[in-house]
Amino acid sequence: MTNVGYTLSSEEHGPDALIEQARRAEAAGFDFVSISDHIHPWVTAQGESPFVWTTLGGIATATDEIDVGVGVTCPTMRIHPVNVAHAVATVAVLLGDRFTFGVGTGENLNEHVTGERWPEHAVRLEKLAEALDVMRSLWTGENTSHRGDHYTVENAKLFTCPDEQPTTVVSAFGPKAARWAADHGDGLWCSGPKGDVVDAFENAGGSGPRITQLHGCYAESESAAVDTIYETWPNGSLPGELGQELPTPKHFEQAAAMVDRDDIAESATLTDPDPEPWIDSFETAVDAGFDHVYFHQIGPDQEAFFEFFEDELAPKLG
Repeated sequence: MTNVGYTLSSEEHGPDALIEQARRAEAAGFDFVSISDHIHPWVTAQGESPFVWTTLGGIATATDEIDVGVGVTCPTMRIHPVNVAHAVATVAVLLGDRFTFGVGTGENLNEHVTGERWPEHAVRLEKLAEALDVMRSLWTGENTSHRGDHYTVENAKLFTCPDEQPTTVVSAFGPKAARWAADHGDGLWCSGPKGDVVDAFENAGGSGPRITQLHGCYAESESAAVDTIYETWPNGSLPGELGQELPTPKHFEQAAAMVDRDDIAESATLTDPDPEPWIDSFETAVDAGFDHVYFHQIGPDQEAFFEFFEDELAPKLG
């Protein structure tokens, strides 16, 4: 069975709305929700970016059974891995085995804010590997000291810890990163139905959940959906590594000036009000090897998507 999930988009919604969406997703029959971890939205029109760890506390009390993941946190620059480990441990106690912690090497958009230099990808992987070692040591509940190439920890001990190490799933968008994820993570986190990424992960000995996100906008018409995406999520159509390298929402807005409505209509982002393309995209992801597939409803009208899911998608995805 493939688990079906729903995106809690921290870039588009405030904390109260995200908590209510998690409750609504549970009532609608979703298996899991995934919440993003940003300090900035991609573009100003998205308008939000609450602190994810506070929001997760609210989600833990507002829901009973639905699984909850963070997709994904960069625990290397903006927040020291000691503090990330502390936050994760507390949320893991609140949510128990419902919780999955996703990690990645981050984006300049979120990580430059402390004034630390944004390094090349190889260095970001080094920092992530060391951060994972630090966090896993702290999650034992034992006294931890560490002197590494990037981090120093002196006599730190977490007194509130889950009984077991949190499941830590690593983000990867290409085969090379997927092989790294197989070596360092408890699963794979991705965007889109990338079968080559799953193959690389599994061929490198990776195991655990294989999670991917599908982006779309359900609206009364395809043109209305394209308009909503054009206004609030044009960053999804930017090519290459711009998503990792641009430093501010203003820069994303400048780059997005090159995106037009035809680019969005021709992309893989779902815009058709008919359920079949959504179901086809989901099945493509399943065929690619993902066992957790979650939908991102772009724009303010989340209730329309919940109703679309309940009436049209859930009966055919179950």
